[in-house]
This record gives sequence, structure tokens and C-alpha cells, in this order.
Amino acid sequence: MAAAASFRWILQLHKDVPKAARFYSEGLDFMVNVCTLRWAELHSGPLKLGLMQSTDDHVLQKGYSSLLSFTVTDINSTVTKLMALGAELDGPIKYEIHGKVAAMRCMDGHVLGLYEPA
Repeated sequence: MAAAASFRWILQLHKDVPKAARFYSEGLDFMVNVCTLRWAELHSGPLKLGLMQSTDDHVLQKGYSSLLSFTVTDINSTVTKLMALGAELDGPIKYEIHGKVAAMRCMDGHVLGLYEPA
């Protein structure tokens, strides 16, 4: 019997790959495996994130592109770090019964969901 398919990575397209790699590395503590002007591979635990350069503005949407969701230990400090790296809150931080949630609009239209459990 052939082996089942296994997950390889999530791929995002960016205008500036090194800037995007720095964003994930400094903002969310991703480890950078490789980073060139056209390609970067990062990881956080078993999750691999590939960043590839795109010079085609039609590919890079101004609306929502990908949405990645992260559980964080301190949503306020994470929001502050990401804003210092160029992200913007997409609405207020919400304080739900199960914890805090926030959406961050990042470079090239990508959106991050942040969740801090109660």
C-alpha cells in the first residue's frame, strides 16, 4: 500500500521575502531555516511556512489573502510586537468568555488570528 500524503508547508507570496521572514521571526518567534531574496522557509514546532517572492501585483491581493491562526500566551505583548513590525489591528481585541482574540492585518494582505486562552 502506498504511503498517505503528508503535509509539507503553507506557502505565502510576498513582495519582500526577507521583511516577511523578519516579521514572523521577531513577531511570532518562528525559526528561520533558509532566507534569500526570493525564498524563505521558517518553522514553529511542526508547522513549516514557506515565503516566496511575487512581483505580480495581481497575485498579491489588497483584501484578505491567507489567514493563519496562532495561540499566544500574552496577546497584548504579541500585538505590540507585530505592530512595531508593521501590522495593524483589524478591529479591536475581543474579550470573550473563552479568552482574548484579535485579527492582525499584515504585509501583502495576509491576516493573522491571535488567541489567548482564558
